[in-house]
Amino acid sequence: MANIEDAWQEDPEPVQIGHSSISRSTCQESSEVDSSDKSQNSQFPQISNEEASSNQVAAANQASFSFLEINGQSTVSIDWEKVNAACDQADKERWAKLPPIVKNFYIEDPEVSSMSPNQVEQWRRANFDIHVQIRRTCDKQLDLKPIPNPVLTFEQAFKNYPEILDAIYQQGLSKPSPIQSQAWPILLGGGDLIGISQTGTGKTLAFLLPALIHIEGQITPKQERQGPPVLILVPTRELAIQINKEVSKYKYKNIKSVCLYRGTHDEEDMQDVLKDVDIVIATPGRLRRLIVAGHLHAINFSYIVLDEADKLLNIDFGRDVRVSLFDQRPGHQTVMTSAAWSPYLWSQVKLYANDPIQINVGPLELAAVHTVTQQIMFVEDDDKMKILLKFITYMEPTDKVIVFCTTKASAAHVATEFAVIEIYCQLLYGDRDQDEREAALEEMLDGTATILIATDVASRGIHIQDLTHVINFDFPETIEDYVYRIGRTGRAGKTGTAITYFTRYDWEHAKDLIKILNEANQEVPQELEIMAQKYEEYVNSRRDNYFNRELELLAFLN
Repeated sequence: MANIEDAWQEDPEPVQIGHSSISRSTCQESSEVDSSDKSQNSQFPQISNEEASSNQVAAANQASFSFLEINGQSTVSIDWEKVNAACDQADKERWAKLPPIVKNFYIEDPEVSSMSPNQVEQWRRANFDIHVQIRRTCDKQLDLKPIPNPVLTFEQAFKNYPEILDAIYQQGLSKPSPIQSQAWPILLGGGDLIGISQTGTGKTLAFLLPALIHIEGQITPKQERQGPPVLILVPTRELAIQINKEVSKYKYKNIKSVCLYRGTHDEEDMQDVLKDVDIVIATPGRLRRLIVAGHLHAINFSYIVLDEADKLLNIDFGRDVRVSLFDQRPGHQTVMTSAAWSPYLWSQVKLYANDPIQINVGPLELAAVHTVTQQIMFVEDDDKMKILLKFITYMEPTDKVIVFCTTKASAAHVATEFAVIEIYCQLLYGDRDQDEREAALEEMLDGTATILIATDVASRGIHIQDLTHVINFDFPETIEDYVYRIGRTGRAGKTGTAITYFTRYDWEHAKDLIKILNEANQEVPQELEIMAQKYEEYVNSRRDNYFNRELELLAFLN
């Protein structure tokens, strides 16, 4: 369990202690309050919650406080070590009453077992130079399982699950992708996983199929379970909808999923919505509200997926994720997936995973998919609309395109220009009603619309069948968003084209863009290199000027 005092320092809001909560605002900074007047009893820390067991509350309160006499006044002191110890003990007693989590469903195929270390290494090098290693988060655990060999066929992974194999065949898939080949033996064997692979490489199916088997394999019958065993946490509602559709393709044992994000399902109906649900697919803010309201309990999740983990654990969503999963049960299985991985994420891993195996398909640093041809066009701001209209005019009937804009105002402007000359398109940005957002995606998926004008809400995880082009009408705010945007095309083994309108105002991104182009073996325009050099000179000159002004000021003051 996380240290309570650490959580107190991080979050000024009430923090959860097991099933209890304690509010920082009820305590003085010195952890002491004046109790000479009975009217001040309301200032004492309250460790209580409707769901907390009376034994836990009593143990925590008894261990927490000691009354002292200082200068003739009575004070109460909090002993944090005793608080932590009492709540840890109460949590252990609560967890001991839960049924065990069944995680190991893997029976290794003889052909997989017979692969020599040299054969395994050759396969990994041939498949985007896969790197696999164990990331230690618990040094006390000595009996680490060896990293399993990859499976090379669907049958080697799921021969004991014919219904899943039939569903795979119906999707017309020929063989596992590299991330799936290495991830399935790990997840079916009950291990925690960090899967780092470029966009469009099959990460969703890598964690979804083992989740289906995990649900069916638990000891407690479905009708007796206290809540859904699987949580899939995603940063955007569009990604949540898409994963929910993916679940519906693989019908297995009548497993039921629900998609939860802002604007769906009133809370008063939540009991009916969650009835008999096995998989919850949620965005961080909605999950937090449902956890706090008591509709969901993190202790019931035995298989937790953080999809697009780099986004979920950043400053925008990290707090919601921490609060929602504070009461997660020890021994649960965790999957983290991402197309890119930043060093700061390693400090977050230990909060959610236990000695995960890290699979790295391709480079660890940020990289674009190699199935996308990247074209950089140097333009003036005033010319972008004219250039875009020319492209749209010469689109082939089979072409589909997403036009990315940085702001909703820019997206609305482009859509309006199209409407004026009667070019049909769909529009997708964060403030649109949910029905309109879903309709926009649905029309792109079924081919009713072939042009989507969107902000970065569509840049992560969205898979539009046969999308041929991505156009960056505005360059994104970060190079990470650039990689995610262009990854909407060239997916599932197909090729695509990304066209980027680059203006003089985008020169700060030139250096990072050159790195992405070089890594993907794309042509680097000479003008881009000149812009990168000029921007570096500009930054250096400003730094030198600032330093000189500081020296002049110091000389003046002396």
